[in-house]
Amino acid sequence: MDDPDDALVKQSQHGDSAAFESLIREHQRMIYSLAYRMTGSFADAEDLAQETFIRAYRQIGSYRAASKFSTWLYRIAINVCLNWRRRERQRVEVHANWQDTEGGQAAAGESAAAGSDLREHVQAALLRLPGKQRVAIMLTVYDGLNHAEAAKVRGCSEATVSWRGFVARRKLRKWLTAERE
Repeated sequence: MDDPDDALVKQSQHGDSAAFESLIREHQRMIYSLAYRMTGSFADAEDLAQETFIRAYRQIGSYRAASKFSTWLYRIAINVCLNWRRRERQRVEVHANWQDTEGGQAAAGESAAAGSDLREHVQAALLRLPGKQRVAIMLTVYDGLNHAEAAKVRGCSEATVSWRGFVARRKLRKWLTAERE
């Protein structure tokens, strides 16, 4: 497989931090965009992108070039984002339980789609999707990967990516149509 990042990866694996910095510069925008679409938050996206590169740096020795470096890095980023999502959901549940226990009023639900901008509505709907369905949409629609490439990034079958994308599109269509009415 001919990967333009191969030379920089090899240098990074031999301890060249400048080479790894070059890899960061090359892929920073892609990873930040992914993290933003997963979280809907600029600050969280910055933190998750940074965490992705830290993990990649620590694990660079395990990269074996079975796929492109960008695919390997994407896989790390998706896992970082999914783990963040799980922790965030737990944090919200603990907070809600604490409020109920303490007799506090539950915070009024914020609507991410309160604005009139279509992009805000779409982003809010994307954030409602389960993580694996959201990833399927992001990889195939936003990042333009075909199902085979997305399957490689996720480590699953093309059929799985296709099915998750189908289900996600159906949900998005339903939610966005309901919001319009």
